[in-house]
Amino acid sequence: MNAKEAIKNSIKILLFFTVITGIIYPVIIFGIGRMFFDDKANGSMVKESDRIVGSELLGQKFISRKYFWSRPSAIDYNPMPSGGSNLSLTSKALVQQYKDNKAAFMKENLLKDTVAVPSEMLFSSASGVDPDISREAAYVQVKRISEARKFNSEQKQKLFNLIDSQTKSRQFGFLGEEVVNVLVLNIKLDEMSK
Repeated sequence: MNAKEAIKNSIKILLFFTVITGIIYPVIIFGIGRMFFDDKANGSMVKESDRIVGSELLGQKFISRKYFWSRPSAIDYNPMPSGGSNLSLTSKALVQQYKDNKAAFMKENLLKDTVAVPSEMLFSSASGVDPDISREAAYVQVKRISEARKFNSEQKQKLFNLIDSQTKSRQFGFLGEEVVNVLVLNIKLDEMSK
């Protein structure tokens, strides 16, 4: 085989695999996703009435005392430059950030010094847009939310029940932790408050 034929064969192989992996495979996977997993294939969008309010896959910034808060974000919840702070465990900036986050979280949530603050409320996630928090992180926010919404003890108990009902179990029963989606929880909280 001469050089001309080798180049011609290489171009044919390149075009063949470009069509297979760049067009046919994505179209098939997209079609399967739309047929069997339409909600997930469309970004797991959360609708309230007729408008989209977010995605179950992306954390959002909640600052009102009347809502559950997401974990801190190094990128201010912007999904485009998704990423963490990249601070190492020996970083003085990380230690200061931890201390500031803990003091602010304890103050805002009216917590005593003896209460352990869940770690996800003190450190940002690797993606910066983690949509979930642990059940414990939701529990420690109940007092603040109850006071802000002027809940009585019965409504406060309903809030704990709401957290329990929205808690997702571990994947396959053993991977990860039990978590609560903050956006969905806050939507259900508004529905409960009506």
